[in-house]
Amino acid sequence: MAMLGFLILFPLVVAGVLLVVRNNRARNVIVGASALVIGLASVWLVVSYLGAPWITYDFYSPVVDYVCMAVSVLIAAAILYFGIKYKNLWACVLAAVQVVGSLVFEFGFAHDVLVTEGLYLDSLSLLMAFIIGVIGSGICVYALGYMEDFQAHEPEGAKDRRPTFFALMFVFLAAMFLIVFSNNMLWLFTGWEITTVCSFLLIGFTRTEEAIKNAFRQIIMNLLGGIAFLAALYVMAIQFNTLSFLEFLQIGIANPGMVVLPVTALAFAGLTKAAQMPFHTWLLGAMVAPTPTSALLHSSTMVKAGVFLLIKLAPIMMACPVPSVMVILVGGLTFLFCSFMAISQSNAKRVLAYSTIANLGLIVACAGVGTPEAVWAAAFLVLFHAIAKSLLFLCVGTAEHHIGSRDIEDMDLLFERMPRLARFMMLGILCMFIAPFGMLLAKWATLVSFADTGQVALIVLLAFGSAATFMFWAKWLGKLSGIAARPENVEAKVHSSEWVAIMVMAVLVILCCIGLPIISWAVVEPYIYSVFGTVGQDISSSNLWIASILSAFIAVVLFAGLGRSKAKKVDIYLAGVSRDNAERTFSNSLSGESTASARNWYLEGIFGEKRLSPFGTACCTVIIVIAFAAAAVGVPGLF
Repeated sequence: MAMLGFLILFPLVVAGVLLVVRNNRARNVIVGASALVIGLASVWLVVSYLGAPWITYDFYSPVVDYVCMAVSVLIAAAILYFGIKYKNLWACVLAAVQVVGSLVFEFGFAHDVLVTEGLYLDSLSLLMAFIIGVIGSGICVYALGYMEDFQAHEPEGAKDRRPTFFALMFVFLAAMFLIVFSNNMLWLFTGWEITTVCSFLLIGFTRTEEAIKNAFRQIIMNLLGGIAFLAALYVMAIQFNTLSFLEFLQIGIANPGMVVLPVTALAFAGLTKAAQMPFHTWLLGAMVAPTPTSALLHSSTMVKAGVFLLIKLAPIMMACPVPSVMVILVGGLTFLFCSFMAISQSNAKRVLAYSTIANLGLIVACAGVGTPEAVWAAAFLVLFHAIAKSLLFLCVGTAEHHIGSRDIEDMDLLFERMPRLARFMMLGILCMFIAPFGMLLAKWATLVSFADTGQVALIVLLAFGSAATFMFWAKWLGKLSGIAARPENVEAKVHSSEWVAIMVMAVLVILCCIGLPIISWAVVEPYIYSVFGTVGQDISSSNLWIASILSAFIAVVLFAGLGRSKAKKVDIYLAGVSRDNAERTFSNSLSGESTASARNWYLEGIFGEKRLSPFGTACCTVIIVIAFAAAAVGVPGLF
């Protein structure tokens, strides 16, 4: 329990220190050392409790309950302040509803509901702790160099607000640890809302009109989820007289018909946090934030809080049709529509955003299916998506600062201009959609688990969504791998802190792909066995080991020869009709001049946002409304 408390409280202490430290060198030391401590503590915790079942810790303190209530009030006050300042009525209304609801809940219903076992630990929490502690702290290190360049591009005389930025990053880490370790649902709710307000402040960090607009979109949508979460707490306290997550899960598994409404409300909260349709626009808008924000909050960790909650609810989903069907359909349709919309994007961060939403949809659908096999697939989708997408976000941020663009079409010859970075970026893309890397194996397990349900619609959604996934990743990979010149190498200007973080992510991708059979045996299978009493592995161990060996081989091939300078330099060959090799121009068949170039096909007229987004949003909205109507009238068999 001491280690759990340390991981929750230590980042808060670091955040407080960073808020007052103005010296750049001191900040670098504090962030680097703190990130190392958090990373090592997370790894130690995982290694110490490998294969652990659900372990609860006796810890109850009314002081903590009051602190959580005070935090909720402060969060609402902050939202009200910014809502009034920027004249956003909806943010003010929803913040007022939530704070009044929280106070009434605390003093009217929750005051006499005791949760003596406030903290817990299981294998899924260990997996999340690894993601938060290692990947999250690595992104904080990356932010040191990135934010130095960011500040350098600010107007002369602009206030340096990096202390606030780094303080928010570490507060966010503390809140995520609170979410994954809290058995007391009131504490979990507090961490949930802290991540929401941290995201709001970081999205609006630049204070531009666009950033403020997108920050409010995020806070409004996530406040809706927060109010639904609070409604679920009301039902738990009034109907079941408990706020223990473990007790609630036990009640739900034994009597699924009794928990339809609170599970539906919690699932709705998870859908908003995971940016599923119709709430996907907040994640797309969040891409205006600095790249470390995108990587930490909106790719690897914050959105994972939503799917973490849904995976926890998976055993109930399997026997509770209303929330299950809602989650399956919303997740499946989100995966399908967002995968297709990613095809029409040339902005690299926007492609990553759509890919994130789509893959979260796949995880959500697995949680809705709720079988041991689907949960096994979901756990690996969470892990590999977090690592690979963090690597890609960091690479895109560094590339943008050094080639002046985040557009995929401007990444011509990146393999020559930034050879190391291009290889790291290619590794992240390969992990997302190519065999034998872990993400594709998890998708194959997803397909098998969907097939076991006998629902053809699920298989169709996965098949067509995966085809779209292949198309947009392949286009980007092809652009990166082209070699046709010897342009200037600009990698020497990349900060060492950025290289450290990028290489940590790359090593994690390789190690997790190679160690997939071990992760399955030591982490994922113990969790599934502790919940379902069976092992939910769809892919044989021998096939996992084959994929492991092939992943190691591909990684060696990808990075072999990096750093050598003996490659022969030759002019570009343009079929003997070249006019200017440097500019890649040649004489065409009409004796005119043409430029040799490679450009991708984006099919905007077919897969554009304006065409697909309204339809997907409408479908998912209708599904959610029907689900709540069914849950409210207490007819779990309506679907």
